[in-house]
Amino acid sequence: MITVNPDGKIMVRRCLVTLRPFRLFVLGIGFFTLCFLMTSLGGQFSARRLGDSPFTIRTEVMGGPESRGVLRKMSDLLELMVKRMDALARLENVSELHRAGGDLHFPADRMPPGAGLMERIQAIAQNVSDIAVKVDQILRHSLLLHSKVSEGRRDQCEAPSDPKFPDCSGKVEWMRARWTSDPCYAFFGVDGTECSFLIYLSEVEWFCPPLPWRNQTAAQRAPKPLPKVQAVFRSNLSHLLDLMGSGKESLIFMKKRTKRLTAQWALAAQRLAQKLGATRRDQKQILVHIGFLTEESGDVFSPRVLKGGPLGEMVQWADILAALYVLGHGLRVTVSLKELQSNLGVPPGRGSCPLTMPLPFDLIYTDYHGLQQMKQHMGLSFKKYRCRIRVIDTFGTEPAYNHEEYATLHGYRTNWGYWNLNPKQFMTMFPHTPDNSFMGFVSEELNETEKQLIKGGKASNMAVVYGKEASIWKLQGKEKFLGILNKYMEIHGTVYYESQRPPEVPAFVKNHGLLPQPEFQQLLRKAKLFIGFGFPYEGPAPLEAIANGCIFLQSRFSPPHSSLNHEFFRGKPTSREVFSQHPYAENFIGKPHVWTVDYNNSEEFEAAIKAIMRTQVDPYLPYEYTCEGMLERIHAYIQHQDFCVAPGPALPGAHTPQSPFVLAPNATHLEWAQNASLAPAAWPPAHSLRAWLATPGRACTDTCLDHGLICEPSFFPFLNSQDAFLKLQVPCDSTESEMNHLYPAFAQPGQECYLQKDPLLFSCAGSNTKYRRLCPCRDFRKGQVALCQGCL
Repeated sequence: MITVNPDGKIMVRRCLVTLRPFRLFVLGIGFFTLCFLMTSLGGQFSARRLGDSPFTIRTEVMGGPESRGVLRKMSDLLELMVKRMDALARLENVSELHRAGGDLHFPADRMPPGAGLMERIQAIAQNVSDIAVKVDQILRHSLLLHSKVSEGRRDQCEAPSDPKFPDCSGKVEWMRARWTSDPCYAFFGVDGTECSFLIYLSEVEWFCPPLPWRNQTAAQRAPKPLPKVQAVFRSNLSHLLDLMGSGKESLIFMKKRTKRLTAQWALAAQRLAQKLGATRRDQKQILVHIGFLTEESGDVFSPRVLKGGPLGEMVQWADILAALYVLGHGLRVTVSLKELQSNLGVPPGRGSCPLTMPLPFDLIYTDYHGLQQMKQHMGLSFKKYRCRIRVIDTFGTEPAYNHEEYATLHGYRTNWGYWNLNPKQFMTMFPHTPDNSFMGFVSEELNETEKQLIKGGKASNMAVVYGKEASIWKLQGKEKFLGILNKYMEIHGTVYYESQRPPEVPAFVKNHGLLPQPEFQQLLRKAKLFIGFGFPYEGPAPLEAIANGCIFLQSRFSPPHSSLNHEFFRGKPTSREVFSQHPYAENFIGKPHVWTVDYNNSEEFEAAIKAIMRTQVDPYLPYEYTCEGMLERIHAYIQHQDFCVAPGPALPGAHTPQSPFVLAPNATHLEWAQNASLAPAAWPPAHSLRAWLATPGRACTDTCLDHGLICEPSFFPFLNSQDAFLKLQVPCDSTESEMNHLYPAFAQPGQECYLQKDPLLFSCAGSNTKYRRLCPCRDFRKGQVALCQGCL
């Protein structure tokens, strides 16, 4: 052991203190080296992110022996620097320890002198300088080689004049001017050269023909499709709860609902499995993106879940997820834009480029917010894959609003329409728009024992008001009809409040505050009446009340509410007129479970209250709102709806050798001839078609309902011919084809017949007193209006 004198101690301490600047110096050199490497060779690496580089020159530079040697030297250098920094860190830790302990006693051979350390750092710096010169020489050599090869291929990198690719030259011009507008072009290898433009436009996008000198095998290589797997019903939903995520009150609500209904979903799966028998069901890969819950869309729902806010959308989404999972399909669930981009394969940038890979999902369920997000980030891939999208749309989207050109020219353009989708891709909460598909939701189904208990425990004079937010109770004139109701019944409310009773709620109303769903169900099971104030429109609560043995009382709207006269509907892509708070309950359920009266008529309102008190009802739930009904409906959609195939029947002008229609015996409508061949791709099956000529000013939706049928827009192409009018004995002095959402139709006076020119405009909705519309109708399964009798 060597004893160190005081002067030596001071010198050693100073040396240790200087280790921190030395360490920072080494880190600085390392950072400089990395930055230099990225700046000098970054272009070479960027082209290799997608696998094989689309540019031969860059691959040659990076693949040469010189560049590989340089990179090895860089790697060795960085490894050496890391080792030196580790040694310095250990030495610095020792110095800190001994400074804290007072006297320093250290073996002399373990104390590296400061001068030796400086020499090593200088040596490292010199190595970096030598390697930088070498890299510069290689880059100069690559630029020279690139210029020589470019001269040889200049004639091969000019925009070709090919009639099959008429937009190619225009797209190349656009790329010359704008390729730097989005980093995604550089991600795909575009570097400002003509060759890079043409390679991108022929292999990433599809505006230019493939270049003959390119390796087409590599460019056109597509991943092998996964083998088809048969879907198997599931009864355990625990994995679904994990897929739904957490962190938002809305997701917590949805998970609680799914967990509460697990037993009913499992029982429904057993029933449907028995009904389908040995029917093969291929498992689909499905992405569910709930756009309105993303932070980018504002997510106004989650903060209001515990404050009485609307829950209808979350009820429906929870049930959609459960149904898809129980049916046995593969699911991904996203509630953020970042998750969406990752699952779709969105390249870095601003959304101008296509996806980096083929879409890995057979179907995508989303909403209008999610639809907008996909369009912004999928580039041309959105147009390619939009046929796989299903849009959950509470109030529906009519064809006149969906067709971008038509909506713009004829005043139907709104903030939510003009997507040019097949109208059946929009899926509604209630079956109010037959142009769209009816998705729905579920209500809890009671067994016979529970129904008997409810009937025995009902209070004959108890009413519950539909409205959890205090704003709903601001309805003008409510005191008048509530005063009448209070004479006969005890009125209960479930209005949210934090500390003080909401002043909008009258004193004679017993307010329970916002109740958890199980407690709210118990309140409904005791009540005789569930009364609405006219808002919210078409929510799930009235069906839940009816399912728990309540009678639902609602107000009749005169005039009906629509986008023309009511702020709530303004801007929504529909012209539908709403004649009551809950049209489905009024039209598809009706008395004795549903009473619709004029609240402004005190005599009518009081008479209804008296009649309701004398009326006895059993709990009732339409089959289409049971778990089994929803599973049956979604199964049929997944099996049969394919909007990616070309339209079946031809548009006007095509010659059909034999008409498939015959006039019904009573000469009122057309039917599908029994000896006519069926269209093989038609769903619903064509034999369920019944065609009626509407009266002037009557929509096809109402015309079919008048005959106990449902309008079926997929049958319009079969009727879009002059032959259909002739079979109905309608004289056509002239026949024209135009874009109009009311066609095919017959105009009087003038005896003119009009056919539809654009299949996206076939519409059950819409009317005009000038026209008698030709309407395709079909039958439907009892309790399941979305499906015809032969649809399953």
